Amino acid sequence: MHKNKVFIYDTTLRDGTQCEGVSLSVTAKLRLAEKMDSFGIDFIEGGWPGSNPRDMAFFEQVKTLNLRHAKISAFGSTRRANTKVEQDKQIALLLAAETPYVTIFGKTWLLHVEEVIKVSPEENLAMIEDSVAYLTKNGRKVIYDAEHFFDGYKDNPDYALATLSAAKRGGAEFVCLCDTNGGTMTREFGDIVKTVVAFTEGVPVGVHCHNDCGLGVAVSIEGALSGATMVQGTFNGLGERNGNANLCAIIPNLSLKLGCELSCSENLAKLRDLSLFVDEMANLRSDTRQPYVGSSAFAHKGGVHADAANKVRRSYEHIEPSLVGNRTRVLVSDMSGRASVMMKARELGVDIDPKDDKIKGFLDELKNLEFRGYEYEAADASFSLLLSRFLEKHSDHFKVRGYRVIVERDEFNATTKSEATVKLEIGGTVEHTVAEAHGPVAALDLALRKALVKKFPKVKELELADFKVRIIDSGSGVNAVTRVQIESKDSSGVWGTVGASDNIIVASWEALKDAIEYKLSEEG
Repeated sequence: MHKNKVFIYDTTLRDGTQCEGVSLSVTAKLRLAEKMDSFGIDFIEGGWPGSNPRDMAFFEQVKTLNLRHAKISAFGSTRRANTKVEQDKQIALLLAAETPYVTIFGKTWLLHVEEVIKVSPEENLAMIEDSVAYLTKNGRKVIYDAEHFFDGYKDNPDYALATLSAAKRGGAEFVCLCDTNGGTMTREFGDIVKTVVAFTEGVPVGVHCHNDCGLGVAVSIEGALSGATMVQGTFNGLGERNGNANLCAIIPNLSLKLGCELSCSENLAKLRDLSLFVDEMANLRSDTRQPYVGSSAFAHKGGVHADAANKVRRSYEHIEPSLVGNRTRVLVSDMSGRASVMMKARELGVDIDPKDDKIKGFLDELKNLEFRGYEYEAADASFSLLLSRFLEKHSDHFKVRGYRVIVERDEFNATTKSEATVKLEIGGTVEHTVAEAHGPVAALDLALRKALVKKFPKVKELELADFKVRIIDSGSGVNAVTRVQIESKDSSGVWGTVGASDNIIVASWEALKDAIEYKLSEEG
């Protein structure tokens, strides 16, 4: 086992924001810094002072946070060519950020030195050494990021190593090897890291990897196994192009699989929560298929798999899900068997006798419904109601007598109005309500709640969190079956429902009706 201490360096607040469609406000960055600190991240890269007002505001306000563990680092570059370091405005801004650490990058690849920044190899070395030395002299601890290190090393190993020597002479606390283009394979990556660790003679080595070949996590781990004691990355793999190495996979792999000593190991059970929080702050839908933290990471669909996992959990799960704050889930579909239904019922709190003859009938009905377009993997609430009704363990709180929707378009004023009428029977009393909204589904939702609110005031608290429509058999054109999946929420949590029909209004009504019926059944 690899027992060395490995420091985790997060660059979500800087490199992560280079991800397409991602922008973090100052408040979001501050909240993320606090969350990462409590999780046990060692270094948090806050941004590039001077690149935008937002990053300067972050560095000003982060000083007011009571961070207990993480060290904040400002990010920038070496001094400009043919400029005295004392006169370089960007270096001055790095000092003005007043962070305990500063991370600067410099050129390693002669291609960049001679054809991009167009300086001599000697001047580039001086830029690196001068910048590190000046920052160190002014009380900053410096992490030197060797940009394009692996491409540079493969092109001219002597010069690539000379750039690290320059950083070392300047007093760098870490030298970090960046696979900036994300193209290095695992074996050559490890061999190069081993060479550098031997070469730097006591100055610790880090790695910073990208995911252009889908190997960001793999090469980061290979770096740690080869002697690197710092791993840089982002949560959820956010970053430019295909993203940075994903800390949500790196951290548990290093800690649980390889036995590395990490400051955050004792907080691994909070990993999924942190992953979800990052997506929330970035206003992104979470990737359900993420290793370790995704909602599908420990989900079982096939009947054989579910049966085996039910008997011996580790037969189909590589770790105990709770170690990273996740849980086992059972997905019910037309592939399900009795074991899947039993596990799913147990998960939902529905009491079932495994010998009940009704289970076979329920499975047949489930397969028939899936054939007709229903899907229950993301609709636990609809599945729970279906099962309870089939087992005669549930009585609906209301009966639907009928409903109608009218959509009116005024082309002259370019406005659209929808009116919905709903007739329900509630405890022997008929409620007949009307509501208007811009869209037909919204009008139906309002009319349904209006009919129920006197008897069940809790329905006022329900919110429509998400609404998805999918065409099942597109070859049928406008007559295709439509599946509608709705996610509802209130202060107690989130639940999913589904409807399917060749009429989108009918499909939407089924999902809406289930969403409210499920909540009423939960309330008792």
